[in-house]
Amino acid sequence: MEPTDRTTQLLEEIRDLQRESLAEYRKVTQQSLEMQSRAVRRQEEIGGIYKRMLTVGVVVIVPLLVLLMYLLFRWGPRLF
Repeated sequence: MEPTDRTTQLLEEIRDLQRESLAEYRKVTQQSLEMQSRAVRRQEEIGGIYKRMLTVGVVVIVPLLVLLMYLLFRWGPRLF
């Protein structure tokens, strides 16, 4: 059975459409991977900021608590 011109044309159209679909799939996949990479970088940056904020908080709050306890034990009995 020999393919007709119409059959050949339809097969070429199907092939071309499949190539276009594959190219679009690759494009969308690449964009998705780039977005995931950016999201991971942002999470890492936020984690670093969180650690720095926690460190600063501890460095500020702990001495204040120690000072408060000192003042309460030293001056507390006189206040009450």
